[in-house]
Amino acid sequence: MRNPITGQADRALAPIPPDRLAAVAAELREMAPTWRHADRGAVLSRFGAALADDEDLLAALVADTGRVGESVLERRLTANLVTRWVRQAPALLAPPPERPASLPGVFVGGDAVPYELAGMISPWNFPLLLGLIDAVPALAAGCAVLVKPSEVTPRFIEPLMRLVPGELPLRVVEGDGETGAALVDLVDAVVFTGSVETGRLVARAAARAFVPAYLELGGKDPAIVLAGADLDRATSAVLWGGTANAGQSCQSIERVYVAREVHDEFLALLVDKAGAVGLTCEGGPIGPIIAPGQEDVIAAHLADAVARGATVHTGGTIERHGGGHWCRPTVLSGVGHEMLIMTEETFGPVLPVMAVAGPDEAVALANDSAYGLSAAVFAATEEQALAVAARLQVGAVSVNDAALTALVNEGEKHSFRLSGLGGSRMGTASIGRFLRRRAFLVNRSATADPWWHTTKE
Repeated sequence: MRNPITGQADRALAPIPPDRLAAVAAELREMAPTWRHADRGAVLSRFGAALADDEDLLAALVADTGRVGESVLERRLTANLVTRWVRQAPALLAPPPERPASLPGVFVGGDAVPYELAGMISPWNFPLLLGLIDAVPALAAGCAVLVKPSEVTPRFIEPLMRLVPGELPLRVVEGDGETGAALVDLVDAVVFTGSVETGRLVARAAARAFVPAYLELGGKDPAIVLAGADLDRATSAVLWGGTANAGQSCQSIERVYVAREVHDEFLALLVDKAGAVGLTCEGGPIGPIIAPGQEDVIAAHLADAVARGATVHTGGTIERHGGGHWCRPTVLSGVGHEMLIMTEETFGPVLPVMAVAGPDEAVALANDSAYGLSAAVFAATEEQALAVAARLQVGAVSVNDAALTALVNEGEKHSFRLSGLGGSRMGTASIGRFLRRRAFLVNRSATADPWWHTTKE
């Protein structure tokens, strides 16, 4: 595996053997009944507290990804995630109040039954957070959980597993695509976060295994800037939304549509701000390109844009420093939807800016995508922004900010188009993905033979 800072292959992947993976799944199933009736909140609280300040875990995340600031934030967000679910889960899991049915004398009650073993296959861009973002609500629901993170970033697994309390039925295993495929056959429900191509494979495997699959896939998030918007605020938000984690986030801003009357001013401000943002190897905030081969995708998209007439204002090249690959914040203008940079997921710190006539054209172009994950809208008033947001075919819209879904977990949302399938990962509804609802239909009628019984003439 390549170290993203040095560019050297400094560690060999050690996939768990198939028979051992099956044994781990069996062990978790044995733990599941006890876990379902345990004081889950207390155990999870201990786990969250251990996550919050473990330096070995942080060091492993930095080694996996080559970035420091985002790794500190990732550890904090993950610990907060555990705290939030410990607080929310009891009320969400409480049985619903009994209620009368439409039939006289019949009442409806019920409970929720967790899946015995839930499986997670997670990506490399936020190894810890995306490895646990679905695992924690599943554990809170009463499931045992088996996680297979990306083979690109497995260094964090060992220090993470040292923090897992013995009674917590959570196992995080090292492996590659074959390991992930084997996992699907061993679990009762699967959550996958990653590319559309691999998501299709997971969905097919889950269908063969007859288990539900929840897919969080790619994005090509647009930002819309209307006339009258606060351009200082908009440029700062778009720059952060497009370059945080070096643009290696599914909710990164990857295309920007700006009202023609403010386009030039917006572009000048954005170029000025982007040009001042440096790489971490120079003391700046932009980390290296994490996954091997991703630099080729970014370079190909940039080359295609330039060949078709785009202008590069900042960045624009893949750089080598200390053996690693880096890309500075890159601002482009003169772009169009015939270019890869505006239609395919780039997954780098690249911001193509396109002038539009007004809200109608901005909405049409924003919706002209195979993806529908999230978006951002900036306008003179909140009402104008929300009117545009309501026309976008995406699961979440940040208003007067960008990429808020990375930090705000309370908003229930679904992915549109190829960006995903299944129940909401965010909001309190998230825990429902790991529960099957059971209804109790009780007849308390004094009549031994009610009218709906038709056995008599």
